[in-house]
Amino acid sequence: MKAFSGFTMSLLLFLAFVLFYSASAIPGQVTQAVFNDVYYDASAPTQCLAEPGITMYGGGIIVNPEFSYGTYGWTVSGQGEIAERVSPTNNGFMVAYNRKLPLDSFSQKVLLEKGKFYMFSAWVQVSEGSETVSAVFGTGGGEFTPGGSVVAEHGCWSLLKGGITTNSSGLVDVLFESKNSSKEIWVDNVALQPFSKKQWQFHQDKIIEKVRKSKVRLHVTYPYSKAGVGGATVLIKQTKPGFAFGCGMNSHILKSTDYQNWFASRFRFTAFTNEMKWYSTEKKQGQVNYTIADAMLKFSQDNKISIRGHTIFWDDPKYQSDWVRTLSPEELREAAERRINSVVSRYAGKVIAWDVVNENLHFSFLEDNLGKNASSIYFSKAYKLDPSARMFVNEFNTIEFGGDVKVSPWNLKKRLEGMLSYPGNEDIPAGIGVQGHFGPGQPNLAYMRSTLDILATTGAPIWLTEVSVEPGPNQAQYLEEVLREAYSHPAVEGIIIFAGPLPAGFSATALTDMNFDSTPAGDVVDKLIKEWKSEDLKAQTDDAGFFGTSLLHGEYEITVIDPITNSSSTSRIEVTKDSSEKIFHLQTE
Repeated sequence: MKAFSGFTMSLLLFLAFVLFYSASAIPGQVTQAVFNDVYYDASAPTQCLAEPGITMYGGGIIVNPEFSYGTYGWTVSGQGEIAERVSPTNNGFMVAYNRKLPLDSFSQKVLLEKGKFYMFSAWVQVSEGSETVSAVFGTGGGEFTPGGSVVAEHGCWSLLKGGITTNSSGLVDVLFESKNSSKEIWVDNVALQPFSKKQWQFHQDKIIEKVRKSKVRLHVTYPYSKAGVGGATVLIKQTKPGFAFGCGMNSHILKSTDYQNWFASRFRFTAFTNEMKWYSTEKKQGQVNYTIADAMLKFSQDNKISIRGHTIFWDDPKYQSDWVRTLSPEELREAAERRINSVVSRYAGKVIAWDVVNENLHFSFLEDNLGKNASSIYFSKAYKLDPSARMFVNEFNTIEFGGDVKVSPWNLKKRLEGMLSYPGNEDIPAGIGVQGHFGPGQPNLAYMRSTLDILATTGAPIWLTEVSVEPGPNQAQYLEEVLREAYSHPAVEGIIIFAGPLPAGFSATALTDMNFDSTPAGDVVDKLIKEWKSEDLKAQTDDAGFFGTSLLHGEYEITVIDPITNSSSTSRIEVTKDSSEKIFHLQTE
């Protein structure tokens, strides 16, 4: 922000105090005026800029967010010192220097209200090189809640975007963290914007109407003329939802008709929880067995269930078969070549996507043994073997937990872009898988939304690939909140929950009891399946033979009944994001 002279700053501070106390004379009035119609800012600039970007929401509840009044409103956090500095372009910003510990920076106390969602943003850089800088919220007693991070650089400003969702009211400290205390933290244009639950849901509903639905027009004519058929009855039935909402499946389904009936009556998308993994299909070296995976594939195909291929490789050394761990690098290279050729060739054209190298930010088994480009090479090989499928990276903790900086959205974005920049990989259709394994506590939906905003800048479709919520008193509520947040984000194209019937071993997020009666979590899933599918609709055309409505994306069966002869004809259409205002032409018998 522009720096001011001492006299000007004093005048501005005086005016700010006058405005503050005037507003305080009518408690809540200014807050009401400011926040009643706050619109969520989904922007997430990913470039490192010569000058800091805008202050989102005007700073929200942060005092002196642009440091126009020096250090006013901010105090030293921990050891070290703070000061305002001015750039050659006359931009004032805050600096934490002479730091001794990671949390040595500057902070501001803010009052958070229970049940609200707080979006955080700031523009940051460091005094030299590059370093991860995090936003944290100190809740007292030495406890800190992470609110997001970014790899900041020297010489340009990076956006740190995140947030916090509160389950209690109270004062917290907003501060910054960098593990390398030898580097200064530079910050400008800080914002913390609260949203009520009503405002949060308003944004969700707005996006659903815009992204998940399209306004369409049906025009009914006679087969022997172009004249419209007025008063024709139109019956609209959705046969397949356009949004991919599915469930993980395990081998228990092969021996339980109850499990089969439960699954097939609900889901049209799946991923096998373990049965396609290397340690399942080649337990002993050279003895490859796809019997179980093949049987699960047949069940899925027979019931028109699309499959995500999960997973070709897993970079976690803990989940390698014993015989794989004993191989030399050259032996591993040969075994991995046989593995990818075998599994991808076998299921090519039969799956819609592949998780190519699972969790390759957290772990690096292949890279450690075969070189730093191992994941990129297998990305390329998988695509050449199955060009009809989309190739995914797949990680945990990216949307669940802001404190796992290794898999921050910025790092996952960078990982995917690095793999696609490998020679020959530029045109591979890629996707981002974020697993979504949430603990028993309240999910941080503010952080989750900001993370999805950042990942969306890649242009790659995002799937939540393994959603689960650990048991707790509010498990069903939290599961619903996570699923609704994902469904309402425009970049999310699919959700697979790693949950299911208790008799099949899904004890963490059980959707049924031992008798296949729904649990509260199962009731949530059933409710959303119904909600995310258009209800059957009966209507009549106008005098010109037209009928217009808004439909959720998906496949539909349209039956037209002639008003005179009572004869009927049935057509099938698909409503997509490109169908907005499209006219579908239908004919009577």
